[in-house]
Amino acid sequence: MKNKALKKAVVAGALATVAAMPAFAQTQNNLTTDELLGQLNTITTAVPFLLITPDSRAGGMGETGVATTPDVNSLHWNASKLAFADKKMGMGISYSPWLRALVPDINLAYISFYTKPNKNSAFGASLRYFSLGNITFTDVVGNTIGQFKPNEFAFDFGYSRKLSEKFSAGMTARIIRSNLTNGITVQGQDTRPGTAVAVDLSGYYHDDDLKISGKPTTFMAGIAITNIGNKISYSTSINKDFIPINLRLGSGISVKADDYNRIGFQLEFNKLLVPTPPVYEIDPLTGSPKIVNGQYVILAGKDPNRSVPEGIFGSFNDAPGGFREELKEINICTGLEYWYNETFAVRMGYFYEAPTKGNRQFFTLGAGIKYNVFGLDFAYLIPTNAQRSPLQNTLRFSLTFDFDAFKSQNSDGDTK
Repeated sequence: MKNKALKKAVVAGALATVAAMPAFAQTQNNLTTDELLGQLNTITTAVPFLLITPDSRAGGMGETGVATTPDVNSLHWNASKLAFADKKMGMGISYSPWLRALVPDINLAYISFYTKPNKNSAFGASLRYFSLGNITFTDVVGNTIGQFKPNEFAFDFGYSRKLSEKFSAGMTARIIRSNLTNGITVQGQDTRPGTAVAVDLSGYYHDDDLKISGKPTTFMAGIAITNIGNKISYSTSINKDFIPINLRLGSGISVKADDYNRIGFQLEFNKLLVPTPPVYEIDPLTGSPKIVNGQYVILAGKDPNRSVPEGIFGSFNDAPGGFREELKEINICTGLEYWYNETFAVRMGYFYEAPTKGNRQFFTLGAGIKYNVFGLDFAYLIPTNAQRSPLQNTLRFSLTFDFDAFKSQNSDGDTK
């Protein structure tokens, strides 16, 4: 029991430290561009749980979702897809264990819902809840100061509408709350829950009038800029952290081979639209970043203390290693999905992140089954490098409800 509490305390302490302290990139002096490109320089933000894939369908396809066919979880990926949903109403529940190899009770829960009042528009809502389980907090000498369950949640409400027969646009409003410390003092500062509001803007193109080798084919393309919102703070300090503003761009095709078999392929790119940590000059006397006139001296890159608009637009040209490093900040995802008789699905995918930007590289596997009003999806992750994934060796699942099928069943029962 002590080991479990210690591991979880380390996790909570790390989160609290990230919230309270600025992040520093490699701080050696006189680095060449090639040396900069070889240094670990990950981009960190507050509330990273907003980027966790909540549903098992996308989780089984390499975490692609911005340009897949619409489903009940579209609000997370691209709200504009909901206008093309072929059902009038749907609901989904997902559960993802987290760091299961280390601790037993960290998890992400997600519930989503959508409805279409007419054929051209749709409303959606969702709630995601990230729990770090029960943690024992201690002071600097190891004395217990209390028990707490750190948690974060986000509530979303979105609207999408067709602007033409093949294109739709959508917008989502989001309320975020992150309570990691329960008000304890960290490094001499009182802490508090962080709060933020954000919006997503998205577009979706859907053309099902195509043919490949005479087979009916649907082409899809999507773009979404998510979590455009204010910075967040966990204390009274003037230092605030960006939330994970993110750009997703992707496309896909779905080919109906015959009446029973359908196969789809997805390709997606995503990039954080927040400042990249610069390289700071080292003070040879202290071994710490050099400070002049109250400011850290930057050797390469740009000052990360910018406004949200400046952070978004500047994120394309602020990497210390220049354009080559900017390219490394683009994650690549691919996914494959096969359906038999629209009843049973098999999925696989691959996710790639550059070694100097986090080094997440993994294959994903998934499966799904639909039975009457219910659908059940599973996803499993297999790392392809030495980087340990929080989802390694864990099985995620999602449950969906088809209200149209439910109404149809009731109608059939009433006529008998």
